[in-house]
Amino acid sequence: MAWLYGLLGGLLIGTGGAVLLLGTGRIMGASGIVGGLVDGTGSDRGPTLVFLIGLIGAPALLTFGGWAVATQATSQLWLLILGGLCVGVGTRFANGCTSGHGVCGLSRLSLRGLVATLFYIGAGVVTVSIVRIGFGI
Repeated sequence: MAWLYGLLGGLLIGTGGAVLLLGTGRIMGASGIVGGLVDGTGSDRGPTLVFLIGLIGAPALLTFGGWAVATQATSQLWLLILGGLCVGVGTRFANGCTSGHGVCGLSRLSLRGLVATLFYIGAGVVTVSIVRIGFGI
């Protein structure tokens, strides 16, 4: 049954990326969208805010509606915050994130998207291995 959630989530992310690209001509890169809103470099605040409301609001509605899916995320808040900060810094260095490079880049057959995706997946495997073995988390 867990595979079904992954399939549905992938379909929703892909559909969201297609709608954003067709509707605004912009590629769905969550880090670029959030970064542009935070640092003021984003051009269209309206579509950006709608995207962010959907990005945060959809999981919130599912959770409050009783359809939350159990995850394997840690319950240690400091580790979640540290991980989020590391991802944010990494996406700035990589000029994009998993949605921009992985979902939208790969679907457009972008070599840059492929290389970035291979590197962040590899870095994730190494990081998880180090944290689990080294820290026992």
